[in-house]
Amino acid sequence: AWSIERPPGDTAGCTFCHTSPEERCSTCHQRHQFNPAVARKSEQCKTCHWGKDHRDWEAYDISIHGTVYQVNKWDPTQFDMSKKLADADYVGPTCQYCHMRGGHHNVQRLSTVYTSMGMSNADRGAPLWKEKRDTWVSVCDDCHSPRFARENLQAMDEACKDAGLKYTETFKVAENLMLDGMGEPMPKDLAPDWSGQHIWSLKIGAYHEGAKYGGKKGESGEFRMSNCSDIERVCFESVGYWMTYIFKGMAHGSWNDATYCDGSFGMDRWLVKAKAASEQARRFTALEKKAGINWVPSEFWRKGDYLDQLSGMKIVKEFPGKTIFNLCPEPGWLDT
Repeated sequence: AWSIERPPGDTAGCTFCHTSPEERCSTCHQRHQFNPAVARKSEQCKTCHWGKDHRDWEAYDISIHGTVYQVNKWDPTQFDMSKKLADADYVGPTCQYCHMRGGHHNVQRLSTVYTSMGMSNADRGAPLWKEKRDTWVSVCDDCHSPRFARENLQAMDEACKDAGLKYTETFKVAENLMLDGMGEPMPKDLAPDWSGQHIWSLKIGAYHEGAKYGGKKGESGEFRMSNCSDIERVCFESVGYWMTYIFKGMAHGSWNDATYCDGSFGMDRWLVKAKAASEQARRFTALEKKAGINWVPSEFWRKGDYLDQLSGMKIVKEFPGKTIFNLCPEPGWLDT
């Protein structure tokens, strides 16, 4: 949602993958070849499955499995791509070997154990998640022992729990600053979000009550990538990018990716940035109060050539008093 508010030219990378390529055989088999051997190579997934908020390729590529693949992929005795996946006997796993095991096309069957690309921990006691974890182990034990696979799942659990603690703290710093009226700028001082609302962007779900978050009871905010306070953007990147790095890194055996770069070390840095921004805002507020200054946010937060191109501004101008949820209330409307 934080991407579709933008002009088409601004999100070419999003629309290229999240449109018809998801439903075309030729996306993976390649239109001019349609060769199953091509579709069995890990690079075929790289076109779409990479980037800050779905870091699959990078995590695999620099993992021990990815290194084995990159070093040996030219040797048909190690990676015979002419064989069907059901008959594959590789020296290391490819993306397809694990996620399309045996050649089936239901990639989700052997996919995310957590929800929201790792950004929130699922109830792993529920039957669905136990089934996914058992299936995960059954793939790993093609080459490893079941104990090895379960130990790595446990390591992933612990890494995601630690990341969740950091994000919760980052979020509370931003929330307290906004509730104290020191978030700069506040939601009311911004152009509307992609849905046409002026609700704090981190008020996700209906668990916050009252107008202090900018909305009515039960109304939900929408994540903002653009035109928001710096501390909100820090929170967005902390959970949307760095926590995803940690999850994807641990899931693919890329422990360096989960720790260094923008993994757990990145989350440390973003927590410090949030705390520093909060401290600065509170100091400025105290000084302004003492000096009798009543600061009014600049108009560029409300108006601008680029802001006019965003969906929220169009809704407010063309349908006064409405939001995208009023305009498209039926279930499944986003699909159309």
